Amino acid sequence: MSGPRRDTRGIVDPAGLLTRVRFRRHEPAPALRPYLEHYWFIDWDLPAPWRSRVVPHPSVNLVFQRYGTGDAAARGDFAEVAGVGTGLDVRTLEGTGRVCGVQFRPGAFRPFAPGHPVSDWTGRNVPARQVFRVPDPARPHPSDVLGPDDDPARVAALDAFLLALGPRPDPRADHATALAALVRADRSVRRVDRLARTGGMSVRSLQRLFAAYVGVGPKWVVLRHRLHEALERAGRDAAEVDWARLAAELGYSDQPHLVRDFTATLGVPPTALAP
Repeated sequence: MSGPRRDTRGIVDPAGLLTRVRFRRHEPAPALRPYLEHYWFIDWDLPAPWRSRVVPHPSVNLVFQRYGTGDAAARGDFAEVAGVGTGLDVRTLEGTGRVCGVQFRPGAFRPFAPGHPVSDWTGRNVPARQVFRVPDPARPHPSDVLGPDDDPARVAALDAFLLALGPRPDPRADHATALAALVRADRSVRRVDRLARTGGMSVRSLQRLFAAYVGVGPKWVVLRHRLHEALERAGRDAAEVDWARLAAELGYSDQPHLVRDFTATLGVPPTALAP
């Protein structure tokens, strides 16, 4: 928890995105940091449409969004919970817009919405008012987050909203978060049975824990982090990557397995990213 990540892992063509939008990450209030990766803000004013592509992390996001200009009604400010995305997230950015996002740590979302397993949100975008049980007088309007032009005010609005939800302590959420973090940090964790042993449980119990608290299975999380690594390598210079060696480093049985996973998720083979 030493501050927001500075990498662009998961973003396809990060250079293209960052030359077109203002992208920032910020830390939440200290009481929220065990639950959140960071806040992420994007503002844009584009002369021509541009398509962004992201390979999602195994995280739930709360996203406040504004498209266009004019008064709040015309802008249509709204907030939604984006469950873990299982495929490539493709968005066309055009005109003027603003997004303020909250990325939860894998496994740490359910304390804010304990009534449902996180798998209920997987692959779905659901209006925030349907997910969080907040009394109407305490429920902020999305414009409270999207309205300020300065980042500290937006951070303060997000802190206030999330702290008002009163996340409930949950040892199972803590356990799921710790195991998901281990998968991301330790590339030697490639097998679900090894992760289960580390967590002191059976494979089936681990699968149930991840479904309830992460939203996807442990094998999916392992594969997603490997794909992020492959994407990052390809983004540097796809023409120079030794794909057979990279496949072995990432724990694939052979190069074709890595290429198939990559192509199935991005819709193009790794070589298509070469300049």
